[in-house]
Amino acid sequence: MNYGEFGGQYVPQGLKEKLEKLEEEFNRAKEDEKFLQEYEYYLKQYVGRPSPLYYAENLSKYAGGAKIYLKREDLNHTGAHKINNALGQALLAKRMGKNHIIAETGAGQHGVATAAVCSLLNMKCTIFMGSKDIKNQFSNVQRMKLLGAEIIDVKEGEQTLKEAVDVAFKYFLENMDCFYLIGSCVGPSPYPEIVKYFQKIIGKEAREQILEQENKLPKAIIACIGGGSNSIGLFTDFINDENVEIYGIEGAGKGIETGKHASAIYNNKIGILHGMKTYIMEDENGKIQDAYSISSGLDYPGIGPEHAYLNKIGRVKYDSITDAEAIEAFKLLTRIEGIIPALESSHAIAYGMKIANNYDKDDCIIINLSGRGDKDMETVLNFES
Repeated sequence: MNYGEFGGQYVPQGLKEKLEKLEEEFNRAKEDEKFLQEYEYYLKQYVGRPSPLYYAENLSKYAGGAKIYLKREDLNHTGAHKINNALGQALLAKRMGKNHIIAETGAGQHGVATAAVCSLLNMKCTIFMGSKDIKNQFSNVQRMKLLGAEIIDVKEGEQTLKEAVDVAFKYFLENMDCFYLIGSCVGPSPYPEIVKYFQKIIGKEAREQILEQENKLPKAIIACIGGGSNSIGLFTDFINDENVEIYGIEGAGKGIETGKHASAIYNNKIGILHGMKTYIMEDENGKIQDAYSISSGLDYPGIGPEHAYLNKIGRVKYDSITDAEAIEAFKLLTRIEGIIPALESSHAIAYGMKIANNYDKDDCIIINLSGRGDKDMETVLNFES
């Protein structure tokens, strides 16, 4: 599937054949009532959905302006939004007769979610993770191992998420019987659409909840973006609401001007990455640049193709937040609301604080709290601006 000029399948023929079978089965599953009932059962009884939409009164008073609501994906089983998609794709793999799941992970939350659902469904689990991320996300690595996953230490390149995806795709191509459970809305078609389908529950719930609590739609919705799964999950149900402003927040790292960042949108270059056409970070010679963010889940040198399209048509405003701003938001939310956010989510929190004053006190905005910050405590404590 293409999103305007973005998306597509820029992969070897052998992988195209596997992707065609995946798309066929996905399209059948979406129309299968039994499959959908099983998915919904596990969302409710295993994941713990619906996740709350919480009015952050203290944060709202501190920021001034609009009432701030937090979509509490951090309260899902395994601690993030990643479980929504991991569960859906694992059930799809089961439907296809696959019993070996592979996945990539950066911050570790997708890896933990995948390991959990593989344990639940009695499947073999192999997780590819860059060496730097393994070091930075020690607690999540241990959780994956306890859940029975094999961790493949990826030592190539910058040893982060991009390289983990590179190696996972190579393994997927060479091992015909495995199922690649991609964690973000990136990669060749049909992966961006599959991930969106299993994450759109976030926005569906948030829309229903805000109408119930406020009897009106929010003035704005905000989510962080690496590849962009939590954000496309929130955005989808609001895209056609022209009066709802939508913000996607990338990692500005040490500052956009330093070059040490993870903002593919800012780079404004279109190219091919991991089988898709999208905005990417590349140098003047066309070589993929290394992305940087204090958040392991945001240091990806590209962005999902639908996000690229939404940027191109101007429906979503994409901006960025620095490491220092995210750390400040992390500490602030923890202190005044008693909620410890993931560093990824802290980028969205920081941006929400910036724009809250653009609205009246009777207005409301929604920030997607995509995950919890237990995994990030050491990083935050060791941070030096």
